[in-house]
Amino acid sequence: MSSAKIPQVVLKSSSNGCSMPVIAFGTAASTNKSDAETTKVAAIEAIKLGYRHFDTASIYGSEEALGEAIAEALQLGLIKSREELFITSKLWVTDNFPHLVLPALHKSLQTLKLEYLDLYLIHWPISVKPGNWQIPYGEELITTFDLKGVWTAMEECQKLGLTKSIGVSNFTCKKLENLLSIATIPPSVNQVEMNPAWHQKKLREYCEAKGVIITAFSPLGAKGTRWGTNEVMDSEILKEIAEAHGKTIAQVCLRWLYELEATMAVKSYNKERMKENLEIFDWSLTKDDHEKINQIKQNRVNNGPVVSVPNLWDGET
Repeated sequence: MSSAKIPQVVLKSSSNGCSMPVIAFGTAASTNKSDAETTKVAAIEAIKLGYRHFDTASIYGSEEALGEAIAEALQLGLIKSREELFITSKLWVTDNFPHLVLPALHKSLQTLKLEYLDLYLIHWPISVKPGNWQIPYGEELITTFDLKGVWTAMEECQKLGLTKSIGVSNFTCKKLENLLSIATIPPSVNQVEMNPAWHQKKLREYCEAKGVIITAFSPLGAKGTRWGTNEVMDSEILKEIAEAHGKTIAQVCLRWLYELEATMAVKSYNKERMKENLEIFDWSLTKDDHEKINQIKQNRVNNGPVVSVPNLWDGET
């Protein structure tokens, strides 16, 4: 599958109307430094398979490995220039302060060995006192999140050309509404947990109305992770739909997201699954399939990097 066949969406608030491939190769959960070589090899393989969007974050510990993979892909001629890639990274909660945004982005760029990002996101709508604390963070470490100050600094990052577009992650409708009321440059993207076991219907409708692209993380439920769920990959409903189409459950989940006009970040370092995750564009789910998926029990799994945050989700389901 060539990268040209992966559909793209235009980010309305980007500095030059840049396009973002709808499938990102995720590098989350690679916090163990010994995983660096594995991440690098997987990213190079992903480029060979046609992935052009790569999702990382300072907290993942994968920026350096991804940067090395990009450099090697250029050296091997797998891509002609860095411009062929779309790179997303994120501002961590301990840097979620107006005066720390620019230094944090500079550090990410230095680690990635890149001159700019395509997309920079506020990772969580929470500020934690700066320091190398253990996750999950205790309530005593949470401090005031200066949304206006942080977003102004994010806008400055885009104006300086250090990132082509800016956005958020894990924002509710209410938090987006607050942001849109003060933003000069509105967020291009809101990256949130979304899969057949957590539909995000209200948030999807709000984002669509406001021109904000949704990117789904944990599109397969993050089975096997510290906080993930088996309810997606072990779903009898999804298994039945997959068998009817001659597809995998993962492919059904990703196709479902695509048909809802969401983009997605998928993490698998298995070559065959990496390939399968791209094979979702030449077939369709039926209306009956969608109705069945709508019956799946709903449950938000990821509640963030802190022990407890009042109103983190603003009561939204």
